[in-house]
Amino acid sequence: MAMKVKKGDTVLILSGKDRGKQGKVMGTVPKESKVVVEGLNMATCHVKPRRQDETGGIISREAAIAVCKVQVVCPKCGKGTRVAQKIEDGKKFRVCKHCGAAL
Repeated sequence: MAMKVKKGDTVLILSGKDRGKQGKVMGTVPKESKVVVEGLNMATCHVKPRRQDETGGIISREAAIAVCKVQVVCPKCGKGTRVAQKIEDGKKFRVCKHCGAAL
């Protein structure tokens, strides 16, 4: 099944600790149906120093979130929306289910 969320989309988080927040998609993992959203779903990671001049420690970075827990935000109506496919002149593009604007 093809993912309807792409890199660069603004998405709304539907569930979890960041419910209701919006962020930009930094990357996608289609095999696992997951996306990485900028500044959301932060996880702490323990990092070992790889070189002598490098320091280790605990850092926080974005973790992947399931694509079923996010919804694309329409730039025209500003709401979270489902994504539809439309074909015009042999070109396929994504549209908002609420207002019909191209995403």
